[in-house]
Amino acid sequence: MHIDNYNDTINACRFCFMCRHLSAVGNVTFRESDTPRGRALLTGKMLQDMKDFHPDYIDTFYRAELSAANRFHCVSHYDEAGLIMAARRDIVEAGLAPEKVKNLAAELMQAEFTVEGSGSTLYYVDLYSSKADTPEGCKIISGGDTGKALEVLGFVKEAEAVWAKFQAAVKASGCQTIVTSCPASYDMMKKRLDGVKILHSSEFIAGKPGSGSVYYLDSDFLKNYNDNMNAPRNLLKKLGYELKPFGTNIEESYSAGEGAVVYDKLNPELAAKLCARIAGLVDNPAGDVLVTASPYTRFVLNKYAPQIKVLLLDEVAVKGIK
Repeated sequence: MHIDNYNDTINACRFCFMCRHLSAVGNVTFRESDTPRGRALLTGKMLQDMKDFHPDYIDTFYRAELSAANRFHCVSHYDEAGLIMAARRDIVEAGLAPEKVKNLAAELMQAEFTVEGSGSTLYYVDLYSSKADTPEGCKIISGGDTGKALEVLGFVKEAEAVWAKFQAAVKASGCQTIVTSCPASYDMMKKRLDGVKILHSSEFIAGKPGSGSVYYLDSDFLKNYNDNMNAPRNLLKKLGYELKPFGTNIEESYSAGEGAVVYDKLNPELAAKLCARIAGLVDNPAGDVLVTASPYTRFVLNKYAPQIKVLLLDEVAVKGIK
């Protein structure tokens, strides 16, 4: 089983309460099973008996928002996020994936990538972005998720097939630089696409000067998966915006499930609750501006918490705040 590779995490996390406050979904369900400790206990049970693993236990692993805040801030950096993804892979390979997960995976497998436009730089438009946001002078590649979502759901072989199609489209484009505003896709391409320069849009767009104060919502992938990448903050400061701290602490994830890539498609009710919790922490809904570097986070917050103002970093840089 793939979770055998995480025995140190299982043995450590199942006895530890130190990071339970960083479990975003646990903060809205108030279930012990939705904390790292609870999930580690369940993986211990998986090791004992996978044949009769209860559907409720399986659902617990797919409720996880995978922010990796627990791992990033753990003093020993136990890989709880990696453990969950390994458990999902074991569940899929055992033929125990819930129907809703299989249906979503089947949808994601339909990805077919096309390249259009002209330019020496390739801009990837993910599931939550729009071609209208493409910087000038770039070719556009679009057509679905790169395979990251399938990988996170536990469908690793299927993810490889989609990734191969994406790689082929990139090669055919002739471009040596890829830009994306999607942190999840940035994370995958940065780690797996050789011979091509990968940039998050915050490292690429120049932007125009602005003023005022904003709340920056950290991206799970840029912060917790990529060593607290500073490019989005640096861009906002360079443009003249004052960054104000959001929420109750700097460790918690306020990305509304971004780490799980397609969390809203799999768990819309929980995505709505995560958004409601974030909205409840906004001091002045009529005047405060929240900025995110994640198209996913902008999408779900605009959908489930329309009473607050949430802007994508790219649109702030290009159009300013109106």
